[in-house]
Amino acid sequence: MAHTLFISDLHLAAERPRINEQFFAFVSDVAPAAESLYILGDLFEYWIGDDDRDEPLNDTVAQALAALAAGGTQVHLMHGNRDVLIGEAYAARCRAALISDPTVITLYGTRTLLMHGDTLCTDDVEYQTFRRYARDADNQRKFLAQPLQARRNQMLGMRAQSEQVKKEKTTEIMDVAQAAVDATLRAHGYPRLIHGHTHRPARHAHDVDAHTCERWVLADWYLRGSYLRCDTTGCESIPLPA
Repeated sequence: MAHTLFISDLHLAAERPRINEQFFAFVSDVAPAAESLYILGDLFEYWIGDDDRDEPLNDTVAQALAALAAGGTQVHLMHGNRDVLIGEAYAARCRAALISDPTVITLYGTRTLLMHGDTLCTDDVEYQTFRRYARDADNQRKFLAQPLQARRNQMLGMRAQSEQVKKEKTTEIMDVAQAAVDATLRAHGYPRLIHGHTHRPARHAHDVDAHTCERWVLADWYLRGSYLRCDTTGCESIPLPA
C-alpha cells in the first residue's frame, strides 16, 4: 500500500554511532518502500554550515538520502532548532526539498500540518527568545562568515550551555502549550498535526471549536526511537528494530 514516512529528532553526530547506524539501516531497508520521507527537523545534533566537509558523517548522510531519492522516494527536509543552518547546497547534495515550518500537505485525502514543533512551546519564553535570535538572517550571516573551527567551537559551547539550561527547566515548560496548539490548529483550518521537538512521542486528540484534530508527536532516537507511517487508513507509530 502506498504510504509516507515521518521522522525527526535523530540528532545524528559522530559520537553517537549506534543512532547513525540505525539511520542508515532505516534509509536502506525501510524508507525505499515509501512514496515520501519527511524529516521534520533535528536530523543532526548541530550544523555549522553546508561548507563543513571536515565531518565525514555529513557526506555519508547526504549520499544515503540521495540514493533513497534516486530510487524513487521523495525526500523532504525541515529545519529543526539544532540544524537551522542547513541550506540549499546541502539539501541538493541529499536530493531533498527544503520545506518551510509550518507546511500543509494533503496526505491521502487528509489535510496535514507539518511542523518541527518548537514554536508550540510558548511557555518556554527563554527558548523562544533564543529561537528568534538563531533564525535572524543577519545573525546567521555573521556566524557563517567565521572560520569553520570558530563556528564549531561556538556551536559546541552553545550545546553544552543548552544541556545545562534544560536541566534547570521543568518538563512541562519544555512541552507544547495547549493554547498554542489550539491556536495553530484553528489558524490552519483544523488539520491533522505532525511534529517533533518535544521528545514525547504520542497520539493526541484535540477538540477545538467542535472539531476533533489528531496530533502525532514524533519520537527522538536517543533510546530506541520510532517512525510514523501514514497511508489511506491513517497513521501508525512503528518502533525501530531493537
